[in-house]
Amino acid sequence: MSEETHKNATEKNRSGIFSGLKRGLAKTRDSLAAGFDNVIHGKAQVGPELMTRIEESLLIADVGMAATQDIMAELNREVGAQRLRTPDAVQDHLKHLMTRQLSANQYEGDGTESTPQVILVIGVNGSGKTTTIGKLAQKWHLAGQRVLLVAADTFRAAAVDQLQAWADRVGIPCIRQSSGADPSAVAFDGVQAGLARNMDRVIIDTAGRLQTNHNLMEELKKVKRVIGKVLPGAPHETILVLDATIGQNSLSQAKLFHEGLQVDSLIMTKLDGTAKGGVLLNLSREMKLPIRYIGVGEKLEDLQEFDAKMFVEALFEN
Repeated sequence: MSEETHKNATEKNRSGIFSGLKRGLAKTRDSLAAGFDNVIHGKAQVGPELMTRIEESLLIADVGMAATQDIMAELNREVGAQRLRTPDAVQDHLKHLMTRQLSANQYEGDGTESTPQVILVIGVNGSGKTTTIGKLAQKWHLAGQRVLLVAADTFRAAAVDQLQAWADRVGIPCIRQSSGADPSAVAFDGVQAGLARNMDRVIIDTAGRLQTNHNLMEELKKVKRVIGKVLPGAPHETILVLDATIGQNSLSQAKLFHEGLQVDSLIMTKLDGTAKGGVLLNLSREMKLPIRYIGVGEKLEDLQEFDAKMFVEALFEN
């Protein structure tokens, strides 16, 4: 493939990803833009009305009070210094501020060369955790990696069956035991199998009762300890899956899981089903954790690697 052909293919792929992102963020874009779009494009001057509408729109999009106050303070400072003289300039700077916040915590890998890479996936029931695991497995499998799934959510027979169904669909193995088995034992077997079979990635599904459940947290801590005994340094990444439709409540979930389990990165699902996509701004501000992927639809390609600049552009694209 020539360099030009490769460049064209890359641009076409990026265009397709952006189109899917735009489609998936339509509800958040509508809530964000509807409040001040007509003011920005209908007024020749920057004034209190514009700034008020921007602030209201950020709050409606569930950016959160603290993140909104940060953004508005900087916008007002720039406006007061006469550096933003037109509504379009204000919008451009708003996009810059949002991109900067979302880019503040980039994912840079775990820094290890361990094989297999053991990934522990946590999150409450209904967050889309198991489906997300299936999509990650499919992505990595299609990229030529050897992937093993581990069904350590033994409290729900349906979760084990769902993960097995994904394994069958992708064409990869799944380590499972009977419903009610000790999750740590399943995780132990899974990591051992990953080592024995020379897997590239081992992805472990876990139970997802409410994050306030003390027994759940202790169980997940035990799973982490057991994994580390089988393979020192594992898990190499602990990913928390969050549901965008619950808005700012996802922040309280993230804080509790991170306090108990030291989360490494986040995946935000169901962004296509809510106008609350702005919650990512406050999550980034408060948690200082990288956002690895976002879910903007049902298809495999709708689980996208998070790109802050592309995300913000999609929010403002007409």
